[in-house]
Amino acid sequence: MSKYQPLAEFLKRSSASQVPMTFAEVEALLGTRLPVSAYEHPAWWANDAGKSHVQAKAWLSAGYETGQVDKHGKKLVFQRVAQRSGIAEDAREFMHPENGGEKKLERHPLIGCMKGTFTIEPGYDLTSPIFTDEEWAEIEKEMEEDWDQIEQGMTSHKG
Repeated sequence: MSKYQPLAEFLKRSSASQVPMTFAEVEALLGTRLPVSAYEHPAWWANDAGKSHVQAKAWLSAGYETGQVDKHGKKLVFQRVAQRSGIAEDAREFMHPENGGEKKLERHPLIGCMKGTFTIEPGYDLTSPIFTDEEWAEIEKEMEEDWDQIEQGMTSHKG
């Protein structure tokens, strides 16, 4: 597990499009001091997930990029790469604890969440019309009667 994993987990739980943080807040999340290069070189905060940039892999895996890095003010803003769009969002890579952290392309967790909450009787045709032609005719007749009563009520009050 990367020492930057707590930062990744924090960002994954966030629903904000921007997460402003101080370097001290990042250190508090990590439980350790940032390297000196984080304070001296804005490039340390670059969004480059190269082999030696384990810190960038953490925030990029959470769907954020760094921006507005202010080394003198010791603060920065994590910006969401793409806004979440609910259950219609594209599949994304994430790590399953069950499979040893192996990355796997998955569907959104809400797809199938209602499975088993209701049962359709065997042999029931979901494509068949709800009402027969006769039933529709009766419904239309009742609606016309209702509208006639409404119209009569409206005209009797104008009088």
